[in-house]
Amino acid sequence: MKKRKLMIAGIIVIALLAVTAVSVGASLLGGDPATEAGQVDADSPMAVLGSSSRTIVADATLVPVSHAALSMAANGLVAEVLIEEGEQVEAGQVILRLRDEQQRAALAQAEASVASAQAQLSALQAGARASEIAAVQAALDGAQAELSRLQEAPRSEDVAAARAAVAAADAALERLYKGPDENARIAADAELSNAEAALASAQAAYDVVAGEPNVAMLPQSVALQQASNNYQAAKARYDALFDPPEVDRVAQARAQLKQAQANLNRLLHPATAAEIAAAEAGVRRAQAQLDLLLAGAREQEIAAAASAVDQAEAARQLTLASLADTELLAPFAGTLASLSVRVGEQVVAGVPIAELADLSAWQIETDDLTELDVVRVQEGQTVALTFDAIPGLELAGTVIRIQPIGREKLGDITYKVVIRPAQSDPRLRWNMTAVVTIR
Repeated sequence: MKKRKLMIAGIIVIALLAVTAVSVGASLLGGDPATEAGQVDADSPMAVLGSSSRTIVADATLVPVSHAALSMAANGLVAEVLIEEGEQVEAGQVILRLRDEQQRAALAQAEASVASAQAQLSALQAGARASEIAAVQAALDGAQAELSRLQEAPRSEDVAAARAAVAAADAALERLYKGPDENARIAADAELSNAEAALASAQAAYDVVAGEPNVAMLPQSVALQQASNNYQAAKARYDALFDPPEVDRVAQARAQLKQAQANLNRLLHPATAAEIAAAEAGVRRAQAQLDLLLAGAREQEIAAAASAVDQAEAARQLTLASLADTELLAPFAGTLASLSVRVGEQVVAGVPIAELADLSAWQIETDDLTELDVVRVQEGQTVALTFDAIPGLELAGTVIRIQPIGREKLGDITYKVVIRPAQSDPRLRWNMTAVVTIR
């Protein structure tokens, strides 16, 4: 860079010497230097050089006014690339997406938590339902009835009914073990004998026609079948009368007797103090439950439920932010100048993977001005711009910003200066080298 400065400075000195020689020659010949040497454009870089006693020359770089190196906010694998290099994008447009299955699952869970917390808050705010109040009221009525029963003396008719229930249950159990009475025995014997005689008669009639080819179609065959069925039914009923009682029927009869005896004992013996106290406690408990339902939720409970909703919503917002981090969005409209990843590749958060720029507006940046040079440069000052890649292109520019702090570069303290060209050229490209000439 310093060699290039020396070369440019030498060229400038030669140019100044040439202009001086032409001027002296024209004076000796009596002519106008401008006419003899040719008119110089006042806006050209050479006009700037010729009119200054000290010229500053600096190397610079062409960059877009708006440009950014883009990186992802999260690690992950690239799922799809939506914009290719060189394509135009609008502000907020998605450039690429990472795989987001985990983030979407977390979002679904967070949304379910929000719904659950909101439902709990709504339930507290709405209060108890009519069916819940009715159920607790019924429990209270039952507890009060039980307490009243324990506190009241038994009535004679209740005792008589209880005694009758005990007697009936005991008689039913005894009948199971005693078996049928004499009349039932006689009837069962008669039924079985009649069925046996009918079967014998039907058998005899069938034997007469048993040799016939179509015996199955004859009425004697049907009569024999009916008589056989009637005999089997009568035999089963007869046997059932004299079989031992079934175990489950005996157990049921014993339970009924025990229940009836317990009811009688409860009537005959008044309740103890402990039983009455337990019944009173049951009444108080049911009354407290009813009062709690009728009073509704406390303000502290509603506030806690509302806080739970807020926490669940905050968690949902975090999952939404995590899901948004799987997309790379264009911060402004422009051209995607470079993209260094493809589908399936791993992306590391914070590492630049793309460059975006608005290529419609350019500026020149140089950090080649030493501390001795920068003191003679001011914002708003006009400069001349040339480009190595485009010979013959000369543009005027304006200094728009001078960095306040200097940096060490190759042993010198240099300052960054930003220049805005007065016009553009379609041949200009990002990072082209330029030469800045400042009076």
